[in-house]
Amino acid sequence: MVKKLGVLTSGGDAPGMNAAIRAITRVALANGIEVVGIRDGYRGLVEKKFENFTKSSVSEIISRGGTKLGSARLSEFKDEEVQNLAVKNLKEENIDALVVIGGDGSYRGALALTSKGINCVGLPGTIDNDIPGTDFTIGFNTALETCVENVDKLRDTSSSHHRCSVVEVMGNRCGDLAVYTAINCGAEIVVSPETGYDELDILERLRYLGNAVKKNHAIVIISEKITDVDALAKKISQHTNFSGRATVLGHIQRGGSPSPYDRLLASRMGEHAVDLLMAGKGGQCVGILDNQIVGLPIEEALQRPKPSRKHLYRLFDRLV
Repeated sequence: MVKKLGVLTSGGDAPGMNAAIRAITRVALANGIEVVGIRDGYRGLVEKKFENFTKSSVSEIISRGGTKLGSARLSEFKDEEVQNLAVKNLKEENIDALVVIGGDGSYRGALALTSKGINCVGLPGTIDNDIPGTDFTIGFNTALETCVENVDKLRDTSSSHHRCSVVEVMGNRCGDLAVYTAINCGAEIVVSPETGYDELDILERLRYLGNAVKKNHAIVIISEKITDVDALAKKISQHTNFSGRATVLGHIQRGGSPSPYDRLLASRMGEHAVDLLMAGKGGQCVGILDNQIVGLPIEEALQRPKPSRKHLYRLFDRLV
């Protein structure tokens, strides 16, 4: 029986994390479980940055972006000595279960703690949508809305100046933000880890659009870490009829009030995390698969292939 539950956020922040913290806290309290907020991720676990939560501790945070608890990366947490210190601190505070909101690295930390006697459940919190074991992560939908809003504005000015906007979106080697944004914005070209990068093909397609189709503007959506978008924009100016301009959306994609979808997703996942811990289950992660909230063993989830987006790339090709 869980008597005292901890909650922390780890890795990069994502809109909707606060909604998850709120749901975990209120569902646990409603079941007679004490809740402790742990600041600054696994670092706070090691440094004992603990705060007892009441129902009012999580009031008015559901609409806030970022994370109330703060986040930090602690690469040393993979060392067993550091993990043992974290377990010691948890036991001293009588915390017998933990919910970790973060990415796959955070999941591995939760799995390690579970093996040492502290039942842990992981929630997928990242805008990149790159965590296995779930169709969507907390924060992805909000980041997508931010991308679409900004690309729509760029299209207005691109069409006024015979311009090609090359827009870099985040993703961390996952092309979901790119392809979802490209479809929603009516982009002409999408470049992602799934499509590969062929610069000559991009330039040839833009020459065709400018010369044969007579388009007066174009949008290229490209995932981060693929190429230098400023250099690509210069080549577009040199080798096509378009004036190339590069825009890196950067960390603006992480900010902002979470969308209704992300608030609901985070709340449903937070509730399920508490239910799993109350059932005595640890080493699990929560995901949404086929629109159903599910719990999976972390080891199984990390081995699952990422959901295929081939149907979205096929749709994009048909819409161009």
